[in-house]
Amino acid sequence: MSKVIKIRKGLNIRLKGKAEKILVKSEKSDLYAVKPVDFLNIRPKLTVKVGDSVKAGTVLFFNKYMPEVLFTSPVSGTVKAINRAERREIQEVVIEPDQEMKYETFTKADPKTLSREEVVDNLLKSGLWPMIRQRPYGVIANPGDRPKSVFISAFDTSPLAPDYDFIVQGNNQDFQAGIDALSKLTEGRVHLNVNADYPPSDVFTKTTNVQINQFTGPHPAGNVGVQIHHLDPVHKDQVVWTVNAQDVINIGRLFNKGVYDASRIVALTGSEVLNPRYFKTMIGASIKKMIEKNVNEGNLRYISGNPLTGKKISFDGFIGFYDSQITVLPEGDYYEFIGWGMPGFNKFSASRSFFSWINTDKEYVVDTNYHGGERAYVMTGQYEKVLPMDILPVHLIKSIMVEDIDRMENLGIYEVVEEDFALCEFVCTSKMEVQSIIRQGIDLMIKETN
Repeated sequence: MSKVIKIRKGLNIRLKGKAEKILVKSEKSDLYAVKPVDFLNIRPKLTVKVGDSVKAGTVLFFNKYMPEVLFTSPVSGTVKAINRAERREIQEVVIEPDQEMKYETFTKADPKTLSREEVVDNLLKSGLWPMIRQRPYGVIANPGDRPKSVFISAFDTSPLAPDYDFIVQGNNQDFQAGIDALSKLTEGRVHLNVNADYPPSDVFTKTTNVQINQFTGPHPAGNVGVQIHHLDPVHKDQVVWTVNAQDVINIGRLFNKGVYDASRIVALTGSEVLNPRYFKTMIGASIKKMIEKNVNEGNLRYISGNPLTGKKISFDGFIGFYDSQITVLPEGDYYEFIGWGMPGFNKFSASRSFFSWINTDKEYVVDTNYHGGERAYVMTGQYEKVLPMDILPVHLIKSIMVEDIDRMENLGIYEVVEEDFALCEFVCTSKMEVQSIIRQGIDLMIKETN
């Protein structure tokens, strides 16, 4: 293995409700959904209508900006609903599953025996291509590009994050096949980044055809953007591709089985979950069966993803395409009288504002309350303490606010996406929606440079 890369800046947010390493097979969901809103910078064009029968791997819609990129059904069944928002924007394509799974068939072969074009074609036709995203911008990769490298983060340091070493166990063959397929897509290296703080799974360490790198440090050490920044930074006119560790297994199954197997292990986490643990389910499954009789009473926030970057869903909402975690937290729908003036022994704080800093091992119940509103945007030095990247975060954010393209380029817009600034938003005294600002900047860059 290579040398250990130490991440010194960052913050570990200690929350109650981490999933026990117990794997439960979830009851079969009544409904599944593919959500175009999970995919940034696409314009979906439907290929099905309500009442159509589909198989696992049948095309549901494609991207009008890039018609070769298809989005397929994770299960076989009947199209139950096509839910739309304002201006008829497609929000969800909902499928009611069959009792017995039926599959579309794709190429079954050892990726090492295939050409790059054959690997790309198989990924596109099966609907697995959207699992590959690119930096800059964090959008679905362009099949016509040649990335200088591919990055896979084999661990997650975000609050209550799932343990990928536990999730991937027993999937050696599928993971290796996924790596072999990805290695066909780049003339550079495939980087597999593991946590140096404990021995990683042999699924990772015994994988060949990769460069294994070790990282240690607080969150966001597990963010693939931070890892890219320290190993192979992205500059103008360069492209790096990224894939989630569990998605590598799905890609491997495609080549080993010749079908789109959308199996997914999801960690159900959060202080309001009675029995936080891991569930074996499918991409796009409704969370209803997982949380029924397994959460506390009260007004709760259901999140597909982690507390910092996940998306709010309803109690019968659907797992996001890229997510391996469901989080349940109490809603912060209350006002607190002079909360800032209290000792705060039970409040997590990134600074020493409360006496809770004395107990470094305590886990906290944190709700979604802002504890204040948006204020004047001031220079405090907070962002720099939690962002382990060689950029000036406040200056970048201000350049986005004034839409200064040249400054955005010079200040590192090509290297970042929202998740890299999630901690900046968490510690922000001014209560700025930092992640939304970063996405606005990225959208502006896509508009101006394409």
